[in-house]
Amino acid sequence: MWLELQDVVRAFGSRRVVDGLSLRLERGSIGCLLGPSGCGKTTALRCIAGFEAVDTGSIRAHGQLLAGPGFAMAPAERHIGMVFQDYALFPHLRVSDNVAFGLHRLTGDARARRVAQILDSVGLSEYARRFPHELSGGQQQRVALARALAPEPELILLDEPFSSLDVELRERLSIEVRTILKNLNTTALLVTHDQQEAFAVADLIGVMQHGRLEQWDVPYELYHRPKTRFVADFIGQGVFIAGEVIDRSAVQTELGVMRINVNSDWRPGDRVELLLRPDDVIHDDASSLRAEVCQRAFRGAEFLYSLKMPGGTRLLSLVPSHHNHQIGEHIGVRIEPDHVVAFPRQD
Repeated sequence: MWLELQDVVRAFGSRRVVDGLSLRLERGSIGCLLGPSGCGKTTALRCIAGFEAVDTGSIRAHGQLLAGPGFAMAPAERHIGMVFQDYALFPHLRVSDNVAFGLHRLTGDARARRVAQILDSVGLSEYARRFPHELSGGQQQRVALARALAPEPELILLDEPFSSLDVELRERLSIEVRTILKNLNTTALLVTHDQQEAFAVADLIGVMQHGRLEQWDVPYELYHRPKTRFVADFIGQGVFIAGEVIDRSAVQTELGVMRINVNSDWRPGDRVELLLRPDDVIHDDASSLRAEVCQRAFRGAEFLYSLKMPGGTRLLSLVPSHHNHQIGEHIGVRIEPDHVVAFPRQD
């Protein structure tokens, strides 16, 4: 295991900012800690980097103990690269000199070769003589990544690396960064509050709340098989519909009987909520199940419709944009969920 955190706790006074965090990341994999502001994800990253102490638990990387109670390896000895939110480039140094900053152990020729190699890897060879202020935000972030990668660290940590960029550039750069890291077989851990960014970059994502890891899983499982209601609510879009358990695998709802995909301990009579994603609700003019269009959001190829059933149940549905329905219209819908997950009903 290339990176392993086991029951890590970091407290400030009586408040546990990181509370029993455990995760594992294989060599060459990209992980992500995802969650709202204040959930503890950046503090966890700082513990791995060595900028924060660990109160209990342990952190290991590349087979070495980095931190534990009463022990902390110095940050400079951890062979970890760090990419910060604000890039932290030296404005008075050219791009090549920024990248070479951490290569003082190499001779002049070896340093120049490594700088040229890593700038080529991030697609910035032609900008080697430029100063940071002469680059776009995306180019500056790639320089920051190149500088972190240049010393060939065992692990790269990225702290909200795209948050200062506009949406279109953020999406493009997140894909580029994943490609760069994969091409170099670099192990990395990203911190972000943006789930689209997490999905674009990471192999494994950990959703955090109040310092605790709710679920550490691949993006597909987080979206379709969330283990907690918080993960279900935080990841993607969806609605929760009320139902009553008929047997361990069936729930009666206003929309009919739905089958739960996973084994459960539900008993007949239990009151639950089922998660339905917008792609579970299919527009079907031939369906006898009718819903009123309450809101609509145009997304180019699709509309996201907010719908209301006669009994008051609310739904979301993604519909091709040539189905242009107005607010107040009633349309036919068909419920075809591939994954039905139940949670205790919140009255």
